[in-house]
Amino acid sequence: MEVLISLHSYWAYIVLFILVIAVINALAGWLGNKEYQPKDFRISLFTLIVTHIQLLLGFIVYFTSPLGLRSITENGMGTVMKDALLRLFAVEHITVMIFAVVLITIGYSKHKKKLVSKPKFKTLTIFYGLALLLVLSRIPWTQWFD
Repeated sequence: MEVLISLHSYWAYIVLFILVIAVINALAGWLGNKEYQPKDFRISLFTLIVTHIQLLLGFIVYFTSPLGLRSITENGMGTVMKDALLRLFAVEHITVMIFAVVLITIGYSKHKKKLVSKPKFKTLTIFYGLALLLVLSRIPWTQWFD
């Protein structure tokens, strides 16, 4: 169990790093009127892949960790919602992160359908940027800096 939690935690650094790179790249392409290149496609695809891997790891941790689903079944939803730490891990973190991955997936799919560079970059900037904000809002920062 500890190995999975550690893997999920360390993989989060990769996710955050590549997501920041993808947003900066898309924003630079959009505002700089750059041509969409194969490297831009690879960055957006790699972002999609690492976030989906993180989601799978997160599901495994959520369903096996004492701070995940077990905290709800053992303590009841009322108790979990009154405890900020339990609520963060059992409800807020997973819900917001799923939504962030959905935004990344939609953004990736929509950008592929665009035929011109500027709309491709704009789509990636909006969807990946919103996902980045969501991810940053629900990272358990106290755990990261311990």
